[in-house]
Amino acid sequence: MEGQIHSETKLIIGLRNNEEPVFAIVYDTYKTKLYSFAWRFLKNKELSQEIVQETLISLWTNRQQLDINLPLGPYLYTIARRLTLNALRNAATAIAAREKLWLDLNEAHNETEEAVLLADLQEFTDQSVAKLPKQQQLVFKLSRYEGLSHEEIAERLNISKNTVNNHLVEALKNLRQQFKESGISYGILLAWLLLK
Repeated sequence: MEGQIHSETKLIIGLRNNEEPVFAIVYDTYKTKLYSFAWRFLKNKELSQEIVQETLISLWTNRQQLDINLPLGPYLYTIARRLTLNALRNAATAIAAREKLWLDLNEAHNETEEAVLLADLQEFTDQSVAKLPKQQQLVFKLSRYEGLSHEEIAERLNISKNTVNNHLVEALKNLRQQFKESGISYGILLAWLLLK
């Protein structure tokens, strides 16, 4: 442990002396750990890589302020945690903005670019629904497109209310997966289906 503290002190001194090879050692030592930390929260490769880059850039930018008595690890994780929280906040804001955009687009009745985008979402949704197993597809369409209650669907298809519910749960799970794989926010799907 003492050797580790000693070598960290040398690394910090090297950073403070603007030694780029020392920075390369720090980079190689912490990049995977920082990536894993960011990935745990963001579940996004590009964003996690950005967190690593920004954390290490911040380290280099502020190298003169490093305290040789404090270990690098906690310092780097503190920076990464702040950047990760900011990324999560920004993502939540972006998702909310995107979902609001889709709601607003539905209200537009002209043939503008927004209408084309809305048509693309409709087409993707229809294709996703078409990939569902036949019974799930039928129950889903009756519920979301025709607005029938669980009781009405059960009566029409001569199945139990519980079976209707199970089909809807599975259909939404399948659609969520398809939207996730395509990179489209599941919230957009829900907003779209509520507009139908």
